[in-house]
Amino acid sequence: MEINRVCVYCASSNKVAPIYGEVAYELGASLAKEGITVITGAGSIGLMRRVEDGALENNGKAIGVIPQFMVEQGWHHTELTELHVTKDMHERKQMMANLSDAVIALPGGCGTIEELSEIITWKQLGLYFNPIVILNINGYYDHFIAQLERTVEEHFMGEIHSRIWSVATTPAEAIEIIKNTPRWNESVRKYAAL
Repeated sequence: MEINRVCVYCASSNKVAPIYGEVAYELGASLAKEGITVITGAGSIGLMRRVEDGALENNGKAIGVIPQFMVEQGWHHTELTELHVTKDMHERKQMMANLSDAVIALPGGCGTIEELSEIITWKQLGLYFNPIVILNINGYYDHFIAQLERTVEEHFMGEIHSRIWSVATTPAEAIEIIKNTPRWNESVRKYAAL
């Protein structure tokens, strides 16, 4: 499967440990070097900024998608390749998914976890077919991954649904996974109801 655009979910906090920012920049740079455009929430701080700058500073492209109320607060990166302004958060998430050939989730707070949970749900329901990778830096997502695994063990999700997401520990591994994970299709919808 050809990967041209990757949606990256991540934090917009500047107060996190430096390792997270370093990996975010490395991910943006690595995607750019592969000729892959990054899609983010267009934030001007935190991991989001680091991903965007990693891409832009390595001759890559960064597309941002952000709701109008955040633009009014001046929260957006002003030097992106493209900036799409949406009416609300729901439209933002839908556009980010629609533009992407894959999703990679870096560490983040409730917003990032909500985005990741939603895109996993969409794939379970046959609304999103592309690879989803959890980039588990510093063991950040250990408990979240354990919770996902428990949903399968306790039959809240089917065994097939454990293949919705993959886990990586480095940007290089995440990129390798998205390039080699087969795209799903509408046939998975028959597994949505348990």
